[in-house]
Amino acid sequence: MRILALITGEYGRRHVANIQQHSPADWQIETWQTPHVLPPVVDYPEDYLPDSLPACDLILSLAEVKGVAELIPDIAQMTGARAVIAPIDNVAWLPVGLARQLHGWLERQGVACVAPKPFCSLTETHLNALRFKTAYDDPLIREFARHYGAPAFRAEVDEDTRTITRLEVTRDACCGCARYVADKLAGAPVDAAIEASGLDHHHYPCQASMGIDPQYGDTLMHISGNLMKNAVQAALEPWREVKYVRPAGYVAEDEDPADTD
Repeated sequence: MRILALITGEYGRRHVANIQQHSPADWQIETWQTPHVLPPVVDYPEDYLPDSLPACDLILSLAEVKGVAELIPDIAQMTGARAVIAPIDNVAWLPVGLARQLHGWLERQGVACVAPKPFCSLTETHLNALRFKTAYDDPLIREFARHYGAPAFRAEVDEDTRTITRLEVTRDACCGCARYVADKLAGAPVDAAIEASGLDHHHYPCQASMGIDPQYGDTLMHISGNLMKNAVQAALEPWREVKYVRPAGYVAEDEDPADTD
């Protein structure tokens, strides 16, 4: 798969570096440095684009400038791209309304587009979190999401000591956070690992927005942290001890009250 990543600054560079280091051998990753400043409305996209860009199958927009979204339809035409992933880790870079417009523009061109919010909510079938989960169906985006998107792990645990001996990353967050968390949790007690993964996620540090997102009513960084914790919990589920608290005076229907004294 040929990928063209649109990057502006450190956010995009971190993602691209992780993909280049860990992607399948047959992936080709090229980058284009976006303008750092664009007008509020881009009337003539060609004024801000190079004369040519490398051919690609998938455009990955990691831009930190809102107007770059208005350039993407022209970039898709220039490169022959058939799919676009334009994650929303900060609504200042890609507002939800503009993401909807982008989807419409590209749909008319026959180009698939998803805007996962946050980026690490993308799976092979869905994007977004909580009640905003949305299905999609595109083979190129699905192939990308096999490797990058919502974190997923496979755990190995020492049952005698109840510690993690290995946490294999089966799908990394595109920024590399899942690999970082997996390394940090090696040797950690199972019962402490879920909360520890949330702290490790923040220490990476996550680059999602710390402002309250109006759609979720929470920060995208917090949503991202919960996705990480949920992934660790799912991997450790066979070894977790579930503790029950019995309220004082509670008697089950099949118990004799005298047995609870």
